[in-house]
Amino acid sequence: MKFEDSKFFKSLHCYKIEKPFGNFYFLDKLIVSELNESVHFDWDLIQNIMADAVDYYGKDAQLGYISNRVNSYSMDPHTWNQVLDEYNMLVAGAIVTYNSMTFMNATLEKRFSKNSIKRCLSLEEAMEWTLNLKELN
Repeated sequence: MKFEDSKFFKSLHCYKIEKPFGNFYFLDKLIVSELNESVHFDWDLIQNIMADAVDYYGKDAQLGYISNRVNSYSMDPHTWNQVLDEYNMLVAGAIVTYNSMTFMNATLEKRFSKNSIKRCLSLEEAMEWTLNLKELN
């Protein structure tokens, strides 16, 4: 389910950023990403959206992150730690998977990340988990 089709899009205030490589939704203490099909989400693209996040939230913000994987794309699993080291904004992340391949990829990313990453089977599960993180409340 795309974020814009969810009950959360209608009930929570968010700022949408459309990039050539995907859509990003900035909520109060949370970022939801939906990358486009076949994108390779590399360090340059990550820096592009993180610059927007720093501008929007400030460099000292503490945020949750949801990767809503409605499309198939690739990324280096080590990138999670590079983001944490460079920006230190993300306290935890959730990856919404819609098939066994994305679940396996999420499992690999979870093993490489210093921060907590939860694998979720629905956007609702990811939103509820992230919105209830003690680090954000």
